Amino acid sequence: MDLHQLQLLRELGERGSLAAVARASHVSASAVSQQLSALQRRAEVPLTERRGRNLVLTEAGEALARAAVDISIAMSTAEQAVAGYLQNPRGTVRISAFNSAGLTFFGPLLHALSAEGSPRLICHDRDVGQESFPALAADFDLVIAHRLEHTSPWPESISVLPLLREPLDVAMADSHRLAGAPSVSVSDLADEDWVSVQDGFPLMPALEAIAVHARQPLNITHRINEFFIAAAIVAAGSAIALMPRHTASPRQGSGVVLKPIHDLPLARHVDILCRPEALHRTAVRQVVDALRQIAVSA
Repeated sequence: MDLHQLQLLRELGERGSLAAVARASHVSASAVSQQLSALQRRAEVPLTERRGRNLVLTEAGEALARAAVDISIAMSTAEQAVAGYLQNPRGTVRISAFNSAGLTFFGPLLHALSAEGSPRLICHDRDVGQESFPALAADFDLVIAHRLEHTSPWPESISVLPLLREPLDVAMADSHRLAGAPSVSVSDLADEDWVSVQDGFPLMPALEAIAVHARQPLNITHRINEFFIAAAIVAAGSAIALMPRHTASPRQGSGVVLKPIHDLPLARHVDILCRPEALHRTAVRQVVDALRQIAVSA
């Protein structure tokens, strides 16, 4: 049964006439009558009857009107519960991130939101192919995702909140023949051994772009998704790799240096993805604000 129709039935019982209900509802008496007729079609017994010039409730109508009060109370309780959930700054926020973003953001985020009254964070790492990030928004309130510049945008059904644009540099050992140069060219890199990500992961198209500009396939000797494992291989001097400048920058003393490619600038976008309704929650918006502050200093 329609809640609005039940409320009109209750109003008729309490106000005593269609005209009074119409005035209180700011509609015509005819409109009220139509709604009550629609409700009557769903009931097996008469809900109203004529007494003189007035339309009044039958015993069944009075019973249903009393039930309408209980339904109204339940709906009000539910609305208050939802409002409390949306406005609660200490609510739980589930967040996922690809590995290097988790390393960059999770620690500072937990520290920034450690005060009393802050949201409760539940962090997960999810390193997936670019096309799989939007689906994670069904399981998490916020998803930190990345995509290469010039690739297809995220689906319109997902809310996208940009965090940072991150250049992609070439990582090489500090003993490499190019380590002293301020930047490198595609031709400098064409014959090198490479560490690549697995097929389907977001940096793969960037490596393919280098191969296209070099006019030859790259010699890929290792396939590693985790940047810090890749950095260990690079430090050993056996290969080079593409690495994000900020979220996976090699640690000082690691034996690895980063060099931009001056004739093929490459970059990725790091974004927050979520379902639009998630942003109605105060706790979620607080986490987004904190992530943006961390990104400014990344």
